[in-house]
Amino acid sequence: MFLARGHAYVRLTYGVSYMLNMSAEAEEVGAGILLRAIEPLEGLALMEARRPGVALRDLARGPGRLTVAFGIGKAFDGHDLCTGRGLWIGVIETGAALIGVTTRIGLSREMHRPLRFFEPGSAFVSGPRKLLTIPHSGA
Repeated sequence: MFLARGHAYVRLTYGVSYMLNMSAEAEEVGAGILLRAIEPLEGLALMEARRPGVALRDLARGPGRLTVAFGIGKAFDGHDLCTGRGLWIGVIETGAALIGVTTRIGLSREMHRPLRFFEPGSAFVSGPRKLLTIPHSGA
């Protein structure tokens, strides 16, 4: 998490699930973005093989499920996610997208901060559904 922005920080949580974060600040500043979920658009056969018998909606909905679906483990820690090779993050141009904002979930610190971003109406967003229906006021 202390690498220059755009690098993977992969950690094992509770000895059970890997979580994928992306460093988000200058080198030596600990700040990151937890990737909580994706809408599977490509590579479905591979994701389904890694998570057999799971509904499409749940293949990568949740941070632990996402890493299993993508085959992400500790070996990806420190990987540059901006190279376009191996594990990388890209942009799909779909026009102007509405971005929802809510408070953080699953944490005991800083829970009140509006630092959770998602696509409103997406069935692939993880977490409590009730949080996704209340627009954030920005206050």
